[in-house]
Amino acid sequence: MSIRTSDPQIRTSARRVAFLVFDGVTMLDVTGPGEVFHQAGRLGHRYELLPVSPGGGAVTTSAGLVLAATAPAAAAGPLDTLLVAGGDLLAEAPVPAEILSTAEELASRAERVAAVCTGAFVLAALGMLDGRRATTHWRHAATLARRHPRVRVEPDALHLRDGRYLTSAGITAGIDLALALVEHDHGPEPARAIARELVVFMQRPGGQSQFSAALTGPPARHPALRALTDAVAADPAGPHTLPAMAAATALSSRHLTRLFRTELGTTPARWVERARLDHARHLLLTGHTVTSAARRSGLGSDETLRRAFARHLGTTPTEYRQRFATTAP
Repeated sequence: MSIRTSDPQIRTSARRVAFLVFDGVTMLDVTGPGEVFHQAGRLGHRYELLPVSPGGGAVTTSAGLVLAATAPAAAAGPLDTLLVAGGDLLAEAPVPAEILSTAEELASRAERVAAVCTGAFVLAALGMLDGRRATTHWRHAATLARRHPRVRVEPDALHLRDGRYLTSAGITAGIDLALALVEHDHGPEPARAIARELVVFMQRPGGQSQFSAALTGPPARHPALRALTDAVAADPAGPHTLPAMAAATALSSRHLTRLFRTELGTTPARWVERARLDHARHLLLTGHTVTSAARRSGLGSDETLRRAFARHLGTTPTEYRQRFATTAP
């Protein structure tokens, strides 16, 4: 790793990267970054890849394929990088103690510590992300923030670095993270060459919001607010002004606004706009024109729809449809 020498280009030994894996690990969280590091080796920038698991031996991935002959933590030795892979089990329940202890032992020997997808839950559970910026798969970002309130979760980021800790969004974003590590170690040219070889963006446009549903996270707990959000989601084009929503819930506008901020972390107007944007995205992907999607979603005009796409998704309605409507060129 480049921080071990003032000139990373003169270092000839391989950088040692340990992948922490376990039964149920998401295979692409391992093989995606692993292929980036392999391609770096073909360019003369060697990485030694070491799969490590809590007990050593064979590990069965979530896809059912087996990673054979993983090493126990005691055999890992000093490391340049620890990369904690993800798996749904890390977000759906407390992280198993054996994974935590293995990660803690490996992190103590590593110059930098990275997590792909829900691997961030491991670092967060160990307190490594307290007070730091971090991300994870969009589907689990709200859970990470709720379970670890001291972590500054940024749900739209594809990957983040804060000090020696790095986290990435879900699954394929591990490739983005690994490219960033290679660029940090060896500069942009090798990373650019690897991205071309793998036929991926070196820096893909937009954030996770382009891939996720606009309205994610736990439902509102207050029964009136939950009924209201369900009604807006069912008919986003309706006349959902603040006075109208307050009247529908028999709450004052001030109290309703306070509930939105407390439970959903936003204002009523912004929540309604996101609900309409989510519906507009669905309409675009099912064949509606920009004008039709704007009108049917309640956003009104083409220009209002374009502004909402730019503000929340960092793209245009036309570009979004071209990117996500079909796999056909």
